[in-house]
Order: sequence, then C-alpha cells, then structure tokens
Amino acid sequence: MDTTSGAGASDPNGGEGSSSATGGGGGGGSTEGGSTAAAPPSRYESQKRRDWNTFLQYLKNHKPPLTLARCSGAHVIEFLKYLDQFGKTKVHVIGCPYFGHPNPPAPCACPLKQAWGSLDALIGRLRAAYEENGGRPESNPFGARAVRIYLREVRESQAKARGIPYEKKKRKRATVTAATANVSIAATATADVGGGSSAGGDGGGSGEAAAAAAGATPTVAPPTTTV
Repeated sequence: MDTTSGAGASDPNGGEGSSSATGGGGGGGSTEGGSTAAAPPSRYESQKRRDWNTFLQYLKNHKPPLTLARCSGAHVIEFLKYLDQFGKTKVHVIGCPYFGHPNPPAPCACPLKQAWGSLDALIGRLRAAYEENGGRPESNPFGARAVRIYLREVRESQAKARGIPYEKKKRKRATVTAATANVSIAATATADVGGGSSAGGDGGGSGEAAAAAAGATPTVAPPTTTV
C-alpha cells in the first residue's frame, strides 16, 4: 500500500513535466520536460522505504504502542526476532542429526529463520532511513551496541548450525597483503635497476663528452720559413 501510494504521488509530477513541455511547444520542449522529470527510485531506495514503513507499522502495532523517539536497541532486537517467523533459511538445532551439515540429505523439523546476511542488510537500510527521516546519528537505535552484538551472535550460531564458515574474508585479506608485499619488493628492485641504468647513462654521457673533446681538431699555427 505504501509503495503504491508513493508511485501514485510520482505520477502527477510526471504529468506536470509533460504539460510544461507542451506549453513550451516543439519537440525540444518535450525533450527538456523528459530530462527534468524525476527518475524512478532505485531498487535499494524502494526496499529501504518498504523496510522503514514496515518498522513504523510494527511500532504502531506494538503492545503497548511505541513511538520512534522511545525506540531503543532492545526494541530493534525484538523486531528482528519478530521477522524470524517470515524467514526461509533452515537453521538446525543442536539435537538435529544435520546440525553443522551444510547440505543435509533429507528434510528435518528445524525452524526457518531469517538469514544473518538478510538481517545485517536490513539493519543497514533502517539505520540510513532513520537519519534520513530526521533522526540523530548519536541516538540511532539501529546502530546500538546491543544490536551489533545480537547480529554477531546470530552469525556465529547460524554458522555452526548450518556448517557455513564466515572466515573466508580474513584469508582473502591475508592473500591480498602478501601480494601487495610482493609487488612492493618488485617495485623496489625495479627502482634499483633503473637507478643503476641512469648512473650508467651519466657515465656514458661524460665519456661521450670526453671523446668529443679528444676528437676535436686542434688549432695549429702556420709554419714560418727562414730565408
């Protein structure tokens, strides 16, 4: 409903641009009107708007109802737990025979939850939307320490339950660091070779100057004849 209303609000703007272009007359007017028309929101912006409206609706339906000004990190965590009922990621419990199995061979009765990556991206969008709607960064509940700790616990628990390691990025950074060191060593060696060549070039230049000086034709005085 919110998305539809937002799209409907953008339609009158497009109509005004077309009417102004028509009033200007000519094909150039329509081109100008098309260039000044507001571009549709990106997929990220649309998703961020939907997430923000969903959170506001959650606060409204909360018992007792909550205002955005009174919202804290604890309420954000409650919202994330509330979203688990709509999750599609199988998270095995400790007693499940497929606990820690990345590809279980058969279905099980373990619950479906929101994946850690989805929750992490959601918090990023809501954190940005909070400040875009007038909230102060220092009081942003989506950036609270409790929320970061909760997301870290979800990541670690799901990694163990699903058998999915999350340490690949660290190994990649180590590889990149080693490659950078090798490039630095190669660059230093190249600079040393270049310095030797330039020194050799200076010596060659002085040798050429000496050869030119040695090859210069000396001035000889004309012979004198004694009578």
